[in-house]
Amino acid sequence: MNNLISIIRALKLFSLIIFILGVSNCNGIKDEKKQIRDGTIPYKREITIPTVDISDETDRHVVIAQGTEDIRQGHPSTLLMPDGNSLFVTWTYGHGGPAGPLKKSIDGGLTWSGLLDVPDNRSRFENCPSLYRLTDPEGRERLFIFANREVRHDYKERDFPIDGNKNFQMYQSISEDGGNTWSPMEPSPLADGTGLLSEGSLPPTVMPFTAIEHVEDGKALLGFSNLRRIGEWGRTNVLSQSRSDDGGFSWSHWRVILDLGSPYMPCEPEVIRSPDGIQLLMIIRENYRSVNSWIMVSNNEGKTWSEPFQATGSVTMDRHQAKYAPDGRLVIVGRDTAEESPTRRHFVAWVGTYEDLVEGREGQYRVKLLHTYTSTEYPGLELLPDGTFVATNSVGYRPDENYSLVSTRFTLEELDKLQKLYK
Repeated sequence: MNNLISIIRALKLFSLIIFILGVSNCNGIKDEKKQIRDGTIPYKREITIPTVDISDETDRHVVIAQGTEDIRQGHPSTLLMPDGNSLFVTWTYGHGGPAGPLKKSIDGGLTWSGLLDVPDNRSRFENCPSLYRLTDPEGRERLFIFANREVRHDYKERDFPIDGNKNFQMYQSISEDGGNTWSPMEPSPLADGTGLLSEGSLPPTVMPFTAIEHVEDGKALLGFSNLRRIGEWGRTNVLSQSRSDDGGFSWSHWRVILDLGSPYMPCEPEVIRSPDGIQLLMIIRENYRSVNSWIMVSNNEGKTWSEPFQATGSVTMDRHQAKYAPDGRLVIVGRDTAEESPTRRHFVAWVGTYEDLVEGREGQYRVKLLHTYTSTEYPGLELLPDGTFVATNSVGYRPDENYSLVSTRFTLEELDKLQKLYK
């Protein structure tokens, strides 16, 4: 009897502790929300971990597309095929300009083909095309290229609402044969059959999908992008997601998942699944440069998301792209936008762990991948079977040159040895 009473008392005490911790956590979330709204949210701007510089090691570099006086090679998106050797890259001519260029490598990115045949209408669409290999619920794989607007030959400022303008909507091109042939670019349909994703959308989409994640053991896909805030046309950004249950052929209406209000402008999220497969982490570019990038997580396959918190300055970038190394560490690349970074504007990598991101630690070290004499754009990152990373971006590769598409290659074993010299 005494043992039973002791057990009951222990359970009551345990319940009280859980209740107190829960209230404390709720208060913390409320405080964080208030800090975001009033601009007092804490963040770490300084960078104290070492930065390894391999940007002048030109034997690592491959120029995929040379910039010319008339052509700015911009915004690459890369894709490694299941054979571990074949790589595709697609990009735009100009900053957010016409889509269309497509090349293939069959040796892991060491050499590249000439321009491949693409549908005639692809050059009618623009703005940072994104390349994905998506699997439907039956396990069949297809390649997709997404773009989010028709080419605007006569650009003009637009008032809100857009008066039925359909320039800003999602378009997709599909390959059923591993990239040998492609369908014409066509509007992405809504799954409920009521129209097209982003058709004359209010708010309009700003980018094509910047991340697509398989969820629910492959039964569905979640696509992520940023929209303009409803009722506003200027440089506002809210994050949104759309769901596909048929392998990417059709999509649900946008669902806004993050709106921080003025002056914040979160955009272009990357999504990383935790090593145990349970959690999704979203790392987010922030166009309001007075703060760092954002992070938020989901523990239910994207049905709900946590309140965002500030990433460290060491991983503050534009257009993060992430891959796990063979040893379980994370490599994230992007355009360095950290205010106190010695490599600001250049193409950089961050090396650390998933737990570093979740717990707000700076990570292990950073890497200057490519030097630019102008700026950098949006990268691709692939991991070959031998542990070699192939990181690709658009950079001003030489003084007084237009932007070129350039890749660099590295392994963490190489970088680990180098970073010891920087301590």
